[in-house]
Amino acid sequence: MTIDYLTETRPLMPREDILPVIIGGDFGVYGIGRCFNEAFGCRCICVGAQPTESITRSHFFDVRHVSAHASDAQLLDTLMTIAGEHSDKKLILMANHDIFSAFVARNMETLSRHYALPFPTEEVMERLTDKAEFARECERAGIATPGTVEVDFSGMEDEAWAAPEIPFSFPVVAKSAKGEPYDVLEFEGKRKIWFIDTAEELTQLWETLKAAGFRDTFLVQELIPGDNTAMRSITAYVDSRGEVTLIGSARVLLEDHAPTMIGNPVAMITEPFPELWDGAERLLKAAGYRGFANFDVKVDPRTGESVFFELNPRIGRNSFYMSAAGVNPMVPMIEDLIGGRRLVRRNVTREVLYSLVPGRLLMHYLRDPELAQRVRGLLGDAVDPLRDPSERSQRRRLVVEAQRLNHYRKFKRYYPKPTDLSY
Repeated sequence: MTIDYLTETRPLMPREDILPVIIGGDFGVYGIGRCFNEAFGCRCICVGAQPTESITRSHFFDVRHVSAHASDAQLLDTLMTIAGEHSDKKLILMANHDIFSAFVARNMETLSRHYALPFPTEEVMERLTDKAEFARECERAGIATPGTVEVDFSGMEDEAWAAPEIPFSFPVVAKSAKGEPYDVLEFEGKRKIWFIDTAEELTQLWETLKAAGFRDTFLVQELIPGDNTAMRSITAYVDSRGEVTLIGSARVLLEDHAPTMIGNPVAMITEPFPELWDGAERLLKAAGYRGFANFDVKVDPRTGESVFFELNPRIGRNSFYMSAAGVNPMVPMIEDLIGGRRLVRRNVTREVLYSLVPGRLLMHYLRDPELAQRVRGLLGDAVDPLRDPSERSQRRRLVVEAQRLNHYRKFKRYYPKPTDLSY
């Protein structure tokens, strides 16, 4: 069965029988909901603590509020209540944050009685989201990853505990091996990723993590040079038969540099990278993966080698770049999990500029003249998932535009000019 995914016609395939339920509340949740609404004309339910106004003032979102620190039992109760209220609908559960992906995996047996779940099993998720284990899986699949040292904090209370020696020259990168044990911590100065310039700074980080109660595994990795434009994003869908039926990718142009958002792209240009697709597909098939997956990759400017950083066991926050390029990722997922049909594989090849930031700000960070010229030619047709022409709320439009302009302030504070090390 072949379907034209181009998003000019809305909805593509009108359906009144489905109801997406999306956990979270950021711009990525809105992008997921917009994909569903464009494809099927359906409403969506956002389950979150404090959804942004782009969601609460949307014409196709309803909101169910939950506590910011809701337990599994509380979140399950909310989702089961929604299922009971909409027994006439085919429900799909989505999330775009590691904490919620892990929640789905832990509770898959219960949730699967009521919801279609485009996520891998808990065993596969734990294996591939642990960045240390991910590196070992990549090695077995012949995929390059950064040099890595594991630092186990489980025995840090022991007086004999000592961090291992770091064989890389500084600066280095430090990050949690797993998302959830670190994401649940709250402490002053917290960052998603740490760029460490000296051995003394690294020692101080260990003390900070100890005081914050971190008792899992942290990683110290070789820093791969290159600015944000060396990053690549890959989005794939693996159907219930284990086949990759959708894959696409983008060249990152600019990433967020706020401490808790470091590494999240804010501007990308879609582009096919077949060699990266092959590596991602090998890894997913070897792991017995199902559902959506998102990979972060960086091209080492010293060697031209592509280095895989991590796999996110969910559709990415910026997955709307797939729909912007003409391939709505919700279509093959719904056809698979709800329709029980297998679609012809689609590779995303159309070029489009996806950007959450003003064009002038973006161009400030593009140092390659050829790339800058290429992007400049696409600015007039740039796609921002929040700038949905179907929305009619004037208040919402003002909020979205204010958020775009606020990037000037954020980048001036955290990343005033591009660097060869991306920080």
